Amino acid sequence: MREEWTACLARMAETRDRALFARLFEHFAPRVKAYLIRLGMAPAQADELAQEAMLSVWRKAHLFNPGKANASTWIFTLARNLCIDRLRREKMPCYELDADMPDGDDRDAGEGAVISDRLAACIRRLPEAQAQVLYMSYYDGRSHSEIAEVLGIPLGSVKSRLRLAFDKLKAMWGESS
Repeated sequence: MREEWTACLARMAETRDRALFARLFEHFAPRVKAYLIRLGMAPAQADELAQEAMLSVWRKAHLFNPGKANASTWIFTLARNLCIDRLRREKMPCYELDADMPDGDDRDAGEGAVISDRLAACIRRLPEAQAQVLYMSYYDGRSHSEIAEVLGIPLGSVKSRLRLAFDKLKAMWGESS
């Protein structure tokens, strides 16, 4: 599958085909957002940076070299760099990230694993309805409308459950630090 995304990005770089970019965006944007959240960004900021990262993919596609990296590594590196730039601009605490960091899909290394485990423990403490919409939104990459349709609940309920889940996660995150 990685080779398929790498070929897709390389073709998009050559042809500037918007349909190829739409496929890349649909696949990578939710994953980039989840990655940025794991790096410590607030969900709203992560969403904004994911959009910015995907825009960079479109603008910088001509710089992509499939001989040096696969598409996911290149895209997650763009996102990581945007995250670091944002943290520096806002003078927020910044974690040093290893330049040889594994692919953004690999969650079993270093600090990312610790944060991921800590977040998973907090999510397990949430009420099931809140954990379910949180998982569907950030791990499955589904839109709020899709979640409402799948669960058969109003869109407002999806948004309320997410807001409540984030409030509880913030409180739990503060407790365990």
